[in-house]
Amino acid sequence: MSEAAPQQPQSTEAELIAVRREKLAKLRELGVDPYGARFVTSHTPANLRADFAEGLQVKVAGRIVALRDMGKSVFFSLGDVHGAIQGYLSIKGLDENKAAQWKCLDRGDWIGIEGETFLTRTGEPTVKVSDFTILSKALRPMPDKWHGLADREIKYRKRHLDLMGNEESAKLFVTRSLMLAEIRRFLQDRGFLEVETPMLQDVPGGAAARPFETFHNALGMPLTMRIAPELFLKRLMVGGFTKIFELNRNFRNEGISRRHNPEFTMLEAYWAFSDFEEMADLVEEMTCHLAEKFIGTLKIEHKNEEGEVVRTIDLSRPWKRASYHSLIEGAAGADFFSLTPQQRREKCDELGVQISPEMEDHEVVQQVFEKLVEEKTFDPCFVTHVSSELVPLAKVTPGGKTVEVYELIINGQEISPGYSELNDPDVQKARLEEQSGEETHKIDYDFIETLEHGMPPAGGIGIGIDRLVMMLTGAPTIRDVVLFPLLKRKD
Repeated sequence: MSEAAPQQPQSTEAELIAVRREKLAKLRELGVDPYGARFVTSHTPANLRADFAEGLQVKVAGRIVALRDMGKSVFFSLGDVHGAIQGYLSIKGLDENKAAQWKCLDRGDWIGIEGETFLTRTGEPTVKVSDFTILSKALRPMPDKWHGLADREIKYRKRHLDLMGNEESAKLFVTRSLMLAEIRRFLQDRGFLEVETPMLQDVPGGAAARPFETFHNALGMPLTMRIAPELFLKRLMVGGFTKIFELNRNFRNEGISRRHNPEFTMLEAYWAFSDFEEMADLVEEMTCHLAEKFIGTLKIEHKNEEGEVVRTIDLSRPWKRASYHSLIEGAAGADFFSLTPQQRREKCDELGVQISPEMEDHEVVQQVFEKLVEEKTFDPCFVTHVSSELVPLAKVTPGGKTVEVYELIINGQEISPGYSELNDPDVQKARLEEQSGEETHKIDYDFIETLEHGMPPAGGIGIGIDRLVMMLTGAPTIRDVVLFPLLKRKD
């Protein structure tokens, strides 16, 4: 039995590593390279299991994730993040050198096996091993195979251990990757072209957020990591692209929470001659497509740590659409917008909504929306026609007090904004200058000049991919869907 077996809990990690190093040395004495080379496979563990048939001659490689040594025969599981297959090995069928090699193996080691497939008496798909090749000797033990990683901080700091010891976590990240590929396919099938725009920018535009700052030595100029790709994507619309998207990394030097990571993945897409309502249709169709393809249902269950369902989100179409003002009136009172700004502040005290003295009136209203509407909205809702002060890059609704915008709320948080994009350069310049200041959009006058060459009317969307994956998979925190979330360095 390997040294990671349950009956040896008294062994310290240092002792286990020492044992493994002795086995490493033994392998080299036997003339074996403990870190292998090329091994040509016929199947992966997961696809062999999925399309299993008896009597096949196969070559499979993976990590030993479980090991049951019965002396003369051994059963083990060989796997990776996609899944595992059982292997069976008869020690007496090996020559002396191979038998000695096998005794040097433990859970966590990578090997390649050759053999014939069969079903055990209990019906378990298995490979009867005729030969094996050592590909990588692990010097540190895997996490406990029964309990995985109980410490969440270790799970996030050492994701490799989480992926080894937690099948559900590995499955989630495989699903995330496949979802991203499907998003690309979905958009490309509808005529959208994928493009790339700069991550280093001299003016951080496209959103109201604090950027990360850096400096380019050769050019002798300060730069920032992008907070959004929007202004560069609109430059491409001016240049003649009519349907484009970018799956990008954005960076915002702001707080960290269960819904925020300073580095995050965003989808932005622009469709010439469209508007915010057609973009809402696109997002609704795509999200439901992803749910049906990867989750198998439009009823998404969210569970607590004990596995109890605490909420079921219903993505059944059509999704609700309601105006920003009507939703606030429903939560704060039908007379809310007939009150004076000072009366609205007093109303916030009655409603239990915390505000600060320096907030402008539209910020007070937004605070009411976030606390009384957004945080309590779980099934999908497109919140339309928000206050014009909040979105300076969107087209103003006739009348001038709202903009042609939706904010998609699911599970108490914004998943996606969508606009009828503002393409009048004079209006765009004026609106950016009106709100320019601390924590607002910085003015990129080169972008204004670009708009003067003519940008077609268009609809645009952004989708927070991390939040979308959280919602679809039921993950409780953004750290569960980001492979390497940013954490404070340990001393």
